[in-house]
Amino acid sequence: MILSNRKFNYIYSINNQVKAIGSDVNLLDEYLEYNKLVSDLIDNKVVLEMMNYMQHGTTSCYQHCINVSYYSYKLAKKLNLDVRSVARAALLHDLFLYDWHKVMFKMPLLQKHGFTHPKKALENATKYFTLNDKEKDIILKHMWPLTLKIPKYKESYIVILMDKYCCLLETFYPKLTRLPFLNKIFYT
Repeated sequence: MILSNRKFNYIYSINNQVKAIGSDVNLLDEYLEYNKLVSDLIDNKVVLEMMNYMQHGTTSCYQHCINVSYYSYKLAKKLNLDVRSVARAALLHDLFLYDWHKVMFKMPLLQKHGFTHPKKALENATKYFTLNDKEKDIILKHMWPLTLKIPKYKESYIVILMDKYCCLLETFYPKLTRLPFLNKIFYT
């Protein structure tokens, strides 16, 4: 069992609960459709390694991938798209396993993390898991338009949008929840 680390804002607790930011749904609940789609990934040792790396603000890479995966799944479900590929690829989309903050200033522009990490994440994901073509496209192109190749699938665009949305949530949600008047409006 993994305990929360105060350095990062993961929501993986002693009670074995994993939740997306802003959600009260325990994604480890085996009765959830979402859990059935990602159960072999969500507690996988390699995926859990993402807890060791910070992504946005105080959010770990693991928590970020949980957020993107869950909200991409929900949107794909509403649009009657391939929820399995979306949920799984989004959970692996940032499986790069290094601290990008330490190298971001040293690299030339086109070698910076934003341009290169999708390829590294895909290499890691295919090393440890079997992926279909749609999942590979989602992971490889989730940073479009920085990654110049246009995504092939509607599901890829879902993850692109939810990745940006979750980045904003992870950056600003903790600050917004400290404002009492916004708490009353948005979070009650």
